[in-house]
Amino acid sequence: MGVGHRGCTARLRPEAGGAIAQDLLAWFARERRDLPWRRTRDPYAIWVAEVMLAQTRVATAIPYYERFLARFPDVAALAAAPLDEVLKAWEGLGYYARARNLQRAAQEVLSRYGGRIPDDPAALRALPGVGAYTAAALLSIAFGRDEAALDGNARRVLARLYALSAPGAEELRSVAQGLLPRGRAGDWNQALMDLGATVCTPRRPRCPACPLAPHCLARRQGTPEQLPAPRRRGALPHYQVCAAVIEREGCILIAQRPPDGLLGGLWEFPGGKQEPGESLEECLRREIREELAVEIAVDAPVATVEHAYTHLRITLHAFHCRLLAGEPQAMGVADWRWVRPAELGRFAFSAADRKVIAALGREHSPS
Repeated sequence: MGVGHRGCTARLRPEAGGAIAQDLLAWFARERRDLPWRRTRDPYAIWVAEVMLAQTRVATAIPYYERFLARFPDVAALAAAPLDEVLKAWEGLGYYARARNLQRAAQEVLSRYGGRIPDDPAALRALPGVGAYTAAALLSIAFGRDEAALDGNARRVLARLYALSAPGAEELRSVAQGLLPRGRAGDWNQALMDLGATVCTPRRPRCPACPLAPHCLARRQGTPEQLPAPRRRGALPHYQVCAAVIEREGCILIAQRPPDGLLGGLWEFPGGKQEPGESLEECLRREIREELAVEIAVDAPVATVEHAYTHLRITLHAFHCRLLAGEPQAMGVADWRWVRPAELGRFAFSAADRKVIAALGREHSPS
C-alpha cells in the first residue's frame, strides 16, 4: 500500500521540493517537445489544444489541431460556424461532446466576454466543457497563473514520486500545488506531462534517464511500474445495432442524431439497438418507423462492423433497404437528407458509419 502525502514528504529531505522543481525544469529546458501549441501564447489556440488532448494522443492530435485552427482561427470564427462544419473538422477524433462544448463555450465567450477568454478561474470553470484540468492548464500556460494542471501523465509521475498506490484527485492536487515553482507553473505543468509521456511511461519507465530519479520513492522501493495501481474495469456492455442504407433514385437517406448524447450532431445511417426477441430485420423496420415514420423493406447486408466506445461495444449490422411507404419525417432524429453517395464525404459520420461508407464504396468499385 502506498503511503500518504504527509508520510511521503517526511521521507524526502527538506529541500526536496525545490530540488524537484529545479531538476525537472532543467530537464524540460533541454528535452521539451516541440509542439505547435507551444509556439503560441494565444489562449484560444492553447484552449483548442488542451480540449483535443484530453482524450487524444499528441501525434494524432497535431494534424487535427492545425486544420481546426486554419478553419476556425479565433473564438468568433468558431462561435459563428455551423455545427456540421465543426463536427466535420473533428471527425475521427471521437468524444464529440468535446467539439460541441468547445463551440458552445466559444459562443459564450463571444457573448459574455467580447471574445476574450477570461482569466478568472470561476469564469473559466463556468464555460461548457471546461473542467478542473482544462481551466488549470489554460490559467497556467496561457495566463501565467500558479495553478497545477494534472493530466494522466502528470498524475502518474507524482504517484510514483511519492509511492502512492491509489491517490485521490485532491491528494495529488495538494502534492502538485506544494511542488509548484511560483511564476513557472506553465513550464512545470508541461514538464510533468512530457516526463510522463516520454520517460515515466506506464510500462517500462526509463528510470535511468529520469531527472527525478534521485527523489523518487517508487524507484527506491523498486516498484515504479506497479504504481499507481491500475483501476479494475468491468466488462463493457455489448449491443447489437442495425443501420439502414435506404436507397432511392441514386440517393441514400441519412439522418442527423440529436445534438446531445453519444455522437450527438453526427450524421448516420438511421437505425438503432436490437431489442430482446427481435430479429435484425425486425429491429431495423421498427427503428426506421420510430425515427423517420416510414416503412422499409430490408434487403442484402452491406457490412458488419465491430466498434468500441468508452463505456460500451457494438456490432453494427448495415443492410441495403428500400422505401415502401411514407415520406421521411424527423421523429426521433434532428434532421434527414437524401444525398448521392459521392456527397457522403461532406458530412461528419462516426467511425463505425465510415466503415459502412467504405463498404459501399467497395461495392461500386471496379473488381
